Amino acid sequence: VQLQASGGGLVQAGGSLRLSCAASGRTFSRSAMGWFRQAPGKEREFVAAITWSGITTYYAGSVKGRFTISRDNAKNTVYLQMNSLKPEDTAVYYCAANPRNVRLGSSSSYDYWGQGTLVTVSS
Repeated sequence: VQLQASGGGLVQAGGSLRLSCAASGRTFSRSAMGWFRQAPGKEREFVAAITWSGITTYYAGSVKGRFTISRDNAKNTVYLQMNSLKPEDTAVYYCAANPRNVRLGSSSSYDYWGQGTLVTVSS
């Protein structure tokens, strides 16, 4: 699976962005997908994940209620809608694929990673 993330940019606090992650490869539709982020000087952290069917989603407490993860298996794409953005959301956002569909909140469970897209939220 190859992943290509896009949609990052500069936005003011309170604004919105939608990230996209386009995947190639036949395993996408059977893989759980996740978004992670890494802020400068900090470790990579879990943001959100979605099961292969799209039925179940998981969120970090810091983004719950503001971010929404979704997927379109027909388009081999996963999305992250980010609303009410805060300066502390500033980070490089990575999408990742978890073909084993286990431990969706753990980065070590994800076998494939995109290149990352930078989100900067100004105050």
